[in-house]
Amino acid sequence: MSDAARVPGSGSGSGPGSQLGAESREILARLAELRAADAPTHGGRVLSYVYDAGDPELDELADLAASAARPLNGLDPTTFTSIAAMERDLIAFMRAALGGDRPSRARGPRVVGSVTSGGTESCLLAVKTARDLWRAANPSARNPSARNPQGIAERPQPRPRLVTATTAHAAFQKSARLFDLDWDPAPCEADGSVRASELIERLGDDVALVVVSAPAYPTGAIDPIAEVAAAAAARGIPCHVDACFGGLALPWWPGVPAWDFRVPGVTSISADLHKFGYAPKGVSVLLHRGRSRHRAQFFATTGWPGYPVVNPTLLGSRSASPTAAAWAITQRLGLAGYAGLTAACVRASEALQYAARGIGGLAVLGSPVGPAFAVVADDSVPASGRVDPHHLADEVARLGFRIQHQPGLTQANGVRIPHSAHLTIMPVTERSVPELSAALTRAADAVRGRPRASARVELAALTALGYGPGGRIPSPETAWRILRLAGAGRVASGGLPPRLATLMSLAESLPPRVAEALLTELLARASEPK
Repeated sequence: MSDAARVPGSGSGSGPGSQLGAESREILARLAELRAADAPTHGGRVLSYVYDAGDPELDELADLAASAARPLNGLDPTTFTSIAAMERDLIAFMRAALGGDRPSRARGPRVVGSVTSGGTESCLLAVKTARDLWRAANPSARNPSARNPQGIAERPQPRPRLVTATTAHAAFQKSARLFDLDWDPAPCEADGSVRASELIERLGDDVALVVVSAPAYPTGAIDPIAEVAAAAAARGIPCHVDACFGGLALPWWPGVPAWDFRVPGVTSISADLHKFGYAPKGVSVLLHRGRSRHRAQFFATTGWPGYPVVNPTLLGSRSASPTAAAWAITQRLGLAGYAGLTAACVRASEALQYAARGIGGLAVLGSPVGPAFAVVADDSVPASGRVDPHHLADEVARLGFRIQHQPGLTQANGVRIPHSAHLTIMPVTERSVPELSAALTRAADAVRGRPRASARVELAALTALGYGPGGRIPSPETAWRILRLAGAGRVASGGLPPRLATLMSLAESLPPRVAEALLTELLARASEPK
């Protein structure tokens, strides 16, 4: 089924939407026209952002369940009791999948949790919960200008720290900014892996939370979870496992050591149902070990003249449709169904990594575990034989597949994680392995030996205007002029730059605040009315 055909009522004849009037049909036809310009969400052509199980029945089931729950408001599951019932089932299912269904003295208290709107909200809530509990245990840190009983100003206490690897999802940087923590990233090796010692040596009394990834999205590497969780537990520090990406694939991935609630010291886990749970966006879960920690996640107030407000999530009113769709899919698949879909991901990942390693001038980054890996230029061969991953991604897009450009990062200790191209592997990917492998080979042959894209002209212009290292932040107008120079002008008319290698080079070469201003402008212009 094409993506355009998924817009109900956009055609003629009987079926969903057949009772609509002419004006409504015209609106849906326009929506179908807009959707036709999107990258395809089904069929395995886009290897990021979307998660296709390759089973049309699951899509139809999700659509019907979501439609049935459309009028409901997740703000009050005591009024709409079906929401509470579905959330109970989802939390129980995820608890079983993530090793938390059998509490014991060694593993700690009962695992409980909440359904959220997505991975970012789950991560935000994990950090917010840890910060609030840390503040409760360190009351003097809440008021740096506090005075002792003698009226003498007390020494200001530090803000709490959030410790992660450099490769932890950017949602944790967002969490630190929003909730007033100091983000303390532990440097990774050049292949994106992180040593347990780098995280453990950062643990101290001011750490509110340490985060480990299963796996890290940019590289597919699993952090040293057991070692870090044990060290954190010995210091009384909570340890969160970010399994938003891999939470519904790793439980059935072969050869993966324990990483979930089976590991003592793991206090919370986030996992997305709209990724390898194959539910529509957006639905995730955040699970906590113990009711007290879970309850600290909530916001509650009776301090206004309206209804008592009790929110387990950041949102108040929220759609129940994604929850219903996720509930229906988990009921349909069960643990055995997810095991079968994961097996397809394993086969596809192994085949594609084998193909990538066989392409001269290209290499797989590190030792990925799970449904994602990244490719980089092979620095062991002469420059004339290397395949730049961003040129590769641009060329592969021309051949009908989308893999994701990832800028490189030079860390505070000088170790550089190279720029790369990311591939998310879905069950449906297995069907396109021969075609995708051929496209990767053909694209590599087309760009082999081509120097990395350079943004020298754009960088020189920015530096001359005072926006280089140590300089000011460009205004929206200046940022857009530079972006147009880099080939991003199509964004304003509803498209993406045809080739992203130059834009990625510019983003990586600039000071972070300047690059972030440019990328903010790029996304803002995409939806700005003319």
